[in-house]
Formats: sequence, C-alpha cells, structure tokens
Amino acid sequence: MTTVAVIGASSGIGLACAVHLAHRGYHVFGTSRRPPPGQVPFEFVAMDVTSEASVEHALAVILARAGQLDAIVHSAGIGFAGAIEDTSVSEAQQQFDTNFFGAHRVLRAALPALRASRGRVIIISSIGGAIALPFQGIYCASKFALEGLGEALSHELHGSGIRVVLVQPGDFHTGFTDARTMVRASGDASIYQHQLERSLAVMIADERRGPDPRDVARVVEHALRVARPQLRYPVGMPLQRWSIVLKHLLPWRLFAAILRMIYKIRG
Repeated sequence: MTTVAVIGASSGIGLACAVHLAHRGYHVFGTSRRPPPGQVPFEFVAMDVTSEASVEHALAVILARAGQLDAIVHSAGIGFAGAIEDTSVSEAQQQFDTNFFGAHRVLRAALPALRASRGRVIIISSIGGAIALPFQGIYCASKFALEGLGEALSHELHGSGIRVVLVQPGDFHTGFTDARTMVRASGDASIYQHQLERSLAVMIADERRGPDPRDVARVVEHALRVARPQLRYPVGMPLQRWSIVLKHLLPWRLFAAILRMIYKIRG
C-alpha cells in the first residue's frame, strides 16, 4: 500500500486531499499542529512545520508505523493580507516561516525516505505563486518562493526516481477565507484602507463561490498515479487557470490593467 504524508491536513485543501486519498486506498498520515475536527479516515500525527524538531519527530513516527514513505503532499500554509508598506518584517517572517521554510524543513527531513522509495513530492502552491495579487503581496511572495523551490528541486532530484509536482490552486471554498490574518497596520489609519476593502471584497467573493477543494485532491491523486507527472498543475475556475497563460501572452500593461480592473484598483 502506498504511504502518503499530507502536511497541513487539519482543514481546507490539505484535509480534502487526506480524506480523498484515504478513501482511494492510500495509507494516509495527516499532520498538523491540531487534529482535524471529527472522525477522519487517516492517521493523525502532530506536526508543527515551524519547528525542525517537530517535523523530524513526526516523520520518524510515520516511518516507524508504516515502514516506508512513498509521497509527501505539502499543504501547510497561512495567509496574511494587507499592503506591503503596512506589513511588518515580523509578519512577513511569520508568513514565510510557515509557507516556505515549513516546506523546506519537511523536504529536508523526508527526502532520504523518499529516495529509498523513489517517491513523489507534491507541493500545494497557488495561482498566486504565478500571478501576484494586490494586498496579498507577502502571501504571494511565499508562494513564488515555493515555485522556485519546487522547480529547482525537480532538477536536483533528476535521476533519483523522485518526481516533484507543483499544484497551483486558484480560489476554492475552504476555511482559508475566515482564517486569513490582516496585518496589524491595515486598520483605519492606513492610507490603503479603502482600496484594501474593495480588493479584498472581490477575493472573498471569489473564494466563497469557489469550487470544492476535492477538485484539488483529484489532481493530487492523478499526480501520484501517473508515471510521468507534469511539473505544474493549475486547478480551479477556468479564468483563473488561463490567467497564468495570459500573463505570458499579453503585453504587461494590458494584463496589469485587466488585473487592476478585476480587483478594483483605482488610480
């Protein structure tokens, strides 16, 4: 049986992936700081991706229980929103410590076991890792960094038998919307406040009417099953998927004007 560790399985896309893969016959270990709500069809192991000791201990527990590790699905992440000018260095560091360095910690700890099994690394990135969105600058920067990490890793692991996949979800209907953290300086005193409210309202509306995160889980399963997966899989609403292509096809000024119109950026 294929053993998969889903990192960040307490809610949202990570939980959807863990549940879906367990129902499809995978031996799934779901990790997070807190256990998911209710009963779940996978084994829970506590892991805090911001702690190297916690990551190493959790993966040791998984290997002790399963005897092998065939794949990592890394979905742990948090989201800060606010203008870059309003974002403190400590807030930016917190964003990166979970989204980027958390993935780095997990990969460093997991790769020896994955090399033995010629396994898979699947990183849940974001369409925001290909297109930077207003007032999501630090979040998008962490996802851009993940994209670079995964792409470089795919070169470094060439010939090892380990395949690396970046899954790029758009807006999905998950708890991410309610869990988003506003930077402390984004209140009424911010010169960006009114623009932030307009842009964020568009994002929240897109998220609340977004597709079911099980769509992402099915893409993850495909990436686990096929012999030669693609490096990147955008998934989500058609316009959001195609926006990645349009960014490279359209002149930048036109693409930027369209994006600013969508998010109600006014000059």
